[in-house]
Amino acid sequence: MENVALIESFSEFKDDKLIDRVTLMAILEDVLRNALKKKYGDDDNFDIIINPDKGDLEIWRNRIVVADGEVEDPNQEIALSEAQKIEPDFEVGEDVAEEVKLIDLGRRSILALRQNLISKIHEHDNTNIYKQFKELEGEIYTAEVHHIRHRAIILLDDDGNEIILPKDRQIPSDFFRKGENVRGVIESVELKGSKPAIIMSRTSPLFLEKLFEQEIPEVFDGLITVKKVVRIPGEKAKVAVDSYDDRIDPVGACVGMKGSRIHGIVRELGNENIDVINFTNNTQLYVTRALSPARVTSLKLDEENMRAEVLLKPEEVSKAIGRGGHNIRLAGQLTGYEIDVFREGAEEDVELKEFSDEIDGWIIDEFSKAGMDTAKSILEQDVDDLVKRTDLEEETILEVIRILKEEFED
Repeated sequence: MENVALIESFSEFKDDKLIDRVTLMAILEDVLRNALKKKYGDDDNFDIIINPDKGDLEIWRNRIVVADGEVEDPNQEIALSEAQKIEPDFEVGEDVAEEVKLIDLGRRSILALRQNLISKIHEHDNTNIYKQFKELEGEIYTAEVHHIRHRAIILLDDDGNEIILPKDRQIPSDFFRKGENVRGVIESVELKGSKPAIIMSRTSPLFLEKLFEQEIPEVFDGLITVKKVVRIPGEKAKVAVDSYDDRIDPVGACVGMKGSRIHGIVRELGNENIDVINFTNNTQLYVTRALSPARVTSLKLDEENMRAEVLLKPEEVSKAIGRGGHNIRLAGQLTGYEIDVFREGAEEDVELKEFSDEIDGWIIDEFSKAGMDTAKSILEQDVDDLVKRTDLEEETILEVIRILKEEFED
């Protein structure tokens, strides 16, 4: 390979990659010096001159002229007779600069040199990508679906950078096709070997928080603050918001007229049910608000053990617990309190587990998931409602009602 051919390959990279001229020249010189060290044992006495615009590359080896037969280091010294072949009037003690052609390094070395150049430029490029995305951690990013795998979706951005969206960072209802644009938050960036692994998440609470920033101007402008976000991806989320301006209703501003502002966020998250509540430093009020849409009758706090005992009317209990226990779980995460729910008039009620001799445990569990764990909570409901709120067959529900009526009402 001639000098110009190496420079041409060097120019290809300059055009393809976002890398400045000075850095590229430094990389090329570094690669050349490594090759010289391998061939001659040292590179201190070599000058390398690179002109990428003209395609010029010159390597000069500087040696001291010594008398014939006194050469101890062939890389640093040259015999007088050899020096005079270059220029007849050289004398002992003078410096000789002799040009080294790339071809002098040998074909194998030249191939290795080109490979090393490619590797170094990729390494530099990967470091830049790592730094770029490290600064974007926690920010929303959009990329296109390139490849769909069993455990992850591989995305490419406009610059061709690869971003991974693992299966466990996808919302359960997510379904993407090749070429489709996907939004998520950059969750983590790590260097694996020399290649950056960029992980995107759509399940992170931070994704929902950033969507609020992006979609609601008052949040973006800092007039409304998102204090905390908790979510069960694709199912339900609770967002506590606050404003230092008394003229602004933070919940109203976030939700919008008839839910117009939050609708886009809900759609992005696969119709995730989002409760927006007003943050307050009043813990009792905060726990009460966190349990919405249920209406709390009374509340007793144990601040030392971070527990809250909540008394509710029977018809409010299922609302407080929510489908699959989602509402009470998220209320606990939002407030930091473990919440225990009690029904008004519970002393006249009987726990459903008391009927475990006659009702199978999995059936009791199904009712509990729907927020019904006492006899009254089931007997007060219509059969059609019970079928809708559980995964139980009507026949099974009727049999449970029969057992409860015989045992409890007698």
